[in-house]
Amino acid sequence: MNTSIKIDIVSDVACPWCYVGKKRLEQALSKWEGTPITTEWHPFQLDPSMPAQGKTRDQYLIAKFGDSSRVEQITQTLINAGEDLDIAFDFGKNWLAVNTLPLHQLLEIAGQEGFKDELKERFFKAYFVDLDPLNDMKVLFSIMADYGWSSEKVESVINNPQIQKVVQDKIAHFQKLGVSGVPFFVINNKYGISGAQPPEVILETLHKISQEQEQIVISKGEHCDINDPNC
Repeated sequence: MNTSIKIDIVSDVACPWCYVGKKRLEQALSKWEGTPITTEWHPFQLDPSMPAQGKTRDQYLIAKFGDSSRVEQITQTLINAGEDLDIAFDFGKNWLAVNTLPLHQLLEIAGQEGFKDELKERFFKAYFVDLDPLNDMKVLFSIMADYGWSSEKVESVINNPQIQKVVQDKIAHFQKLGVSGVPFFVINNKYGISGAQPPEVILETLHKISQEQEQIVISKGEHCDINDPNC
């Protein structure tokens, strides 16, 4: 039996199913009583071409899905999923899609300082619940101040080309492994779970892995994909 289980989570802040997946994973881990588990978040960008000014709700969602009725259908599905997880998704007129590369750079350094998971949650809530414009430096200054960062430190991390390259290299690494949709969970560098699976599926998988079963088949869950627009 393994002495521990490592879960690597590939996700994008701009992915609502990643937020759902995070909460479902937390539910599963709260019920897990087996082998100790560690988790680590990794970056991904669903739309690296997003302009710095971002896109409004209508600019992004209607352009992506074609018409308002389709947008309503997809967002309502997410709202319903969020209700079971205490996520109050808001896709109202003030919702803004932004380029998430700077956010991943902040998360990269937050990981080195030991609060990546907490910051990931904060960014998800800001993006999908509070509707804070995460491309506004003043908003980022305010958020990061809660973790003891000065505005100068925030700017230095975002404007650092080395940190940007580290993040982009990590994204490229998982793309080369075949990850095109998120969330994607890699367990012990061997097993993959695609999409925001229910806690029961995650727990069943963990039980099988802890027993070192040779073959594990996971159905694809709800996710955000670069080429197949689900959110």
